[in-house]
Amino acid sequence: MTHTLTLEIPEQVYEPLVKAAERSGRTPEYVALEYLANEVARFENDPLERFIGTLDSGITEWANKHDEYIGRALMNEMAPTEAEAGPDE
Repeated sequence: MTHTLTLEIPEQVYEPLVKAAERSGRTPEYVALEYLANEVARFENDPLERFIGTLDSGITEWANKHDEYIGRALMNEMAPTEAEAGPDE
């Protein structure tokens, strides 16, 4: 089953959408649908979703930005320390 969804999209969203569609040889509608489908799947399959609201971290936007926080922590963990980095780094 399919459904029709009509959206009013601001210019700053529409133009990059059209450019992405042109690069891929697809329609803007197809690119938008593909993006929405990927975002829904990412949200539905988020392994941390079950933990949202179970911990008091003092960070109010944790539910919306947990991927960003985890990514930042991983980048910091993987970055070489001053001792590990050579003089040119």
